[in-house]
Formats: sequence, C-alpha cells, structure tokens
Amino acid sequence: MKFSHLTERISGEGARAWAVHYEATRRRRAGQDVIILSVGDPDFDTPPAIVAEAKASLDRGRTHYSGIVGDPQLRAAIAHYHGARAGVAAGPENVVVMAGAQCALFAAALCLLDPEEEVIVPEPMYVTYEAVVGASGASMRRVPLRPEHGFRLQAEDVAPAIGPRTRAVLINSPNNPTGAVIRRGELEKLAALCREHDLWLISDEVYGSLVFEGEHVSPASLPGMAERTVVIDSLSKSHAMTGWRLGWAVGPEALMHHLAHLSLCMLYGSPGFIQDAAVVALESGPGVLDEMKAAYRRRRDNLHRQLSQVPTLSVPLPEAGMFLMVDVSRTGATAQDFAFGLLDAERVAVLPGGAFGPQIASYVRINLGAPDTVLEETGRRMARYAESLPGLA
Repeated sequence: MKFSHLTERISGEGARAWAVHYEATRRRRAGQDVIILSVGDPDFDTPPAIVAEAKASLDRGRTHYSGIVGDPQLRAAIAHYHGARAGVAAGPENVVVMAGAQCALFAAALCLLDPEEEVIVPEPMYVTYEAVVGASGASMRRVPLRPEHGFRLQAEDVAPAIGPRTRAVLINSPNNPTGAVIRRGELEKLAALCREHDLWLISDEVYGSLVFEGEHVSPASLPGMAERTVVIDSLSKSHAMTGWRLGWAVGPEALMHHLAHLSLCMLYGSPGFIQDAAVVALESGPGVLDEMKAAYRRRRDNLHRQLSQVPTLSVPLPEAGMFLMVDVSRTGATAQDFAFGLLDAERVAVLPGGAFGPQIASYVRINLGAPDTVLEETGRRMARYAESLPGLA
C-alpha cells in the first residue's frame, strides 16, 4: 500500500538516532542490569506540591474539556514566567499551551513555513528538528556550530546562508546536545540579520533554567524582535515533568491565533488537571528548582573530572543543560561503534553524536539525569572500556 510523502520527510537520521537507546531498553526489559543515559529524562521526581495539585484537581472533576489554547490562569502564569525570565512584556494573548515543547515546535513550524521555503538551522541540533521542518514541507539550510567558537552560533556563518527562500532561523540556546549558551552580543548580531531580511526567529529555550555559567538571553527581549520571535518552552526539564507533556509557545498574537486553529484540529486542549498543576509549578518558589540545578552542575563537574583523566577521551565542559559530550575519536572507534561496544561490554547506554550533526559525529552524549553514584559508576565503566580499545597510533 502507498503512504504519503510526509512519511519520508519525518524519517531519516533523527529517527534512527535512538537505535542504541531502544536496544538498551530491550535488554533492561529482558532483565539485564543496564545503565541507560541515552535519553534526556531527569531522575528527579516532580516536586510534591505540583503532584498534590494534580490529584486535588482530579478530585475536583477537572477531567473534561479545557481551553483549546490553555486556561486563562495558566496562560497568564506562563506570560509572567516568560516576562520575568526573558525581560520582555507578554500577556495571555501571546501564549498557546501545547502537549510539550516538541508539540509547540511542530505547530510553530507548520504555521510559519511553507513548502519550498528554507529555515536556517545551526548544527549540531536536536535530532527531531529535521523531521519537524520536513513535516512542514520546508527544507533545512544547515550552518555549523564550530568547536573553536564553543559551539555557539555566529552571525557570520548565518549571513551567507540567507537566500531568497529563507523564511526563518531556528535556534536552541542553551543547546542540546552541546550545552553551549549564545552570548548577548552574538544574539544581537543574529537579530540584526533577522530584521534586515524580514525573518522569523524560532527560539527553543527549554534548557534556559539550567545555565551554570553566563546568562540565558531570549532573543525576544532584543529591540524589534518580539514581533518576529516565537519562544518554545516547557516544564519538562526545569520542573522534572517530562511525562506530563506540558509546553507552550510565546509569540505575536497573530501567530497565536493560527496556533489556536492548529490546536483545535490536532490537540483540542491539554488536560485541565495538568494545567492546574502547571500553574502551581510556575508560581512556586525557586527552592526545589535550585536544588535540581545544583545537582546537575555537581554531576557535570564530577563526571567531567573523572572522564578527563582518560587519555583517549576529550570532554568539553558544557555551560548549561543536562548532558555531557565526550569525543571518543582517539579511541579509534566511531561514536556509533563506541556506543554499541560500551553497551555490550559494560552495559551502559549513551547516544552517538552523529545524528545531531557532523561537527560532533565523533562524540557520544551522556544524560546527567541519574544519581551521583550511578554517574560515578558510569565514569568507571566508560574509562575501562575506552582504555580497552587500541586507540590511535
């Protein structure tokens, strides 16, 4: 039987990136003791007050249809949260609630991009971006995030990629997988290009609350950018709520109007009890969140120190996020072979970097969302496996 051409556009390297993770999950289900660090899921429980509100909301009968674009109280809370973090005024009319940041990104792409148009995407990039852009019918114009610039986007690399079909730029800062944070001055140069060429800027900011060095700057806060920027965010990483599927888009009211139409035919609103819990999450104090952030930083520092002592591994220190990237090229193995070999020999699952882009094809990505003792054991097993390989002469 024939399938639509869409099925071709949503497959590819991004869809195949998870082969190691799927195999590790299969082995764990079969009873093997496998450390799975190949997916970005925090090990923290959702804070108790958020869970308690969801339970109370269920008891209140919040199991019926809710607002298509999100309940007014939640949209107001998101607008306030966004305004406080980004330093730009926003109201409920600038917010649409979606089933996670992935859904919000998908919806924004469908409402901004037409077939035959191009969106500039820095690479390394998150593995789903290829399929998201492909689903819209547009194509990606990839620009490199160079190691010599700390994997931070440079406007000088973007400018030559802009052409007559360019419609938007999609950025992710802090970046998944590298943890790089774009500097204010670098964003200002990018914003100038967007204004000059009348481009949309799609800004994926889901790791904005996990910056360890420097500051998170939202491009929506820069002059002349609020009207051409859509910010994608969620509670998944900031509040350890990956399974709750609660994210949003913040942008110009006209764009939110179109996102509402798409939500009507695709999502039909998020569950009311989850929205009530999200309000508590957004209005809660920073205490538990600061503890999680401190834990990620401590884990980053400890595992970085541990793996940096292995001669055949190179480990850049990420500025943000919940991942550590390790260059395994000096072991003599490709990242794909290293990942599968590590799984076979030491029962540890990490994600090969090739699916994120050729700049990090020799890297593997480690999720820091695991207890300190597990990450310490991971370091020992990775070191042992790396040292068992012949290495480069």
